[in-house]
Amino acid sequence: MLKGVELTPELQEILNANMDCVQERRTAREAFKDIQLNIDHILFNTKYEGLKTKESYETNSKGIEIFSKSWFPGAQPPKAVICYCHGYGDTCTFFFEGIARKFASCGYAVFAMDLPGLGLSEGLHCYIPSFDALVDDVVEHYSKVLENPEIRDLPRFLLGQSMGGAVALKVHLKQPTFWTGAVLVAPMCKIADDVVPPWAVTKFLIGMAKVMPKMKLVPQKDLGDMAFRDPKKKHLPNYNVIGYKDKPRLGTAMELLKTTQEIESQLENVSLPLLILHGKADMVTDPSVSKALHEKAKSPDKKYNLYDDAWHSLMDGEPDEIITRVLTDIITWLDEHTTKK
Repeated sequence: MLKGVELTPELQEILNANMDCVQERRTAREAFKDIQLNIDHILFNTKYEGLKTKESYETNSKGIEIFSKSWFPGAQPPKAVICYCHGYGDTCTFFFEGIARKFASCGYAVFAMDLPGLGLSEGLHCYIPSFDALVDDVVEHYSKVLENPEIRDLPRFLLGQSMGGAVALKVHLKQPTFWTGAVLVAPMCKIADDVVPPWAVTKFLIGMAKVMPKMKLVPQKDLGDMAFRDPKKKHLPNYNVIGYKDKPRLGTAMELLKTTQEIESQLENVSLPLLILHGKADMVTDPSVSKALHEKAKSPDKKYNLYDDAWHSLMDGEPDEIITRVLTDIITWLDEHTTKK
């Protein structure tokens, strides 16, 4: 499963554990974090000196313990703040570690959290009973983070990837004047038709979700295989040992479907400066709806980058030259809007 890694019986036992409970996920992350950070990937092959990082657990107003992490530039105070929203089944402790280091080395304070039920945060693994409630948790967490006197007067940007793009958009719609701008990477404004089950199956699953929302019954293709274009990187998602890899839970799938329908109907209400990035050959989220967001958003400051031949995972699953180009495009846009602010 993990190419080039000799698994001891102890590590294999940790890897085989039921990740539904947060304690097993936390145990697995602790056991494998050094292995993860030493995989052969452009995000981890570049070393940055002097960055300041911090990990913490904090119980929110609902009594849910949320894991978060921050990265600060070393020598100089940060020039702006990036708050990250990760994708479906993901965590902020794997590939995003390399991305965050890149941004911090360019002068940004970066904050990330694991969404409830995902990564190292409490909750049944990848169960989202209410997408709006999840968005409220994100609003609460980052609003508190940004009360810090060290950063509260700095420009503040949302960065959302895939499902996190939908989270970021809904955060903005709840706080329309709070954020300086948003960067949306392959945002989940609509799930690609190839990923959604046929209409008759979807109708059946909607009914089932009302009585068995936690059941893992939704048929789905291998999203990792559909998201990573570079053949040399296709095996690397396996190293995300706390990523969710089972069939989607019925309740979660229905919430995601409902959320994309809501977002698609509210594109014209998006008013903040936007950078939208999407792969033209994305098979997971629909690039045509990113184009529609760019066209319909009422913000006069908006930009849409469509990358020919690129798939879903623009920041970690593409050939190195595309990953470098995407990160450079993001940093250039952030720099321009930080200066403008």
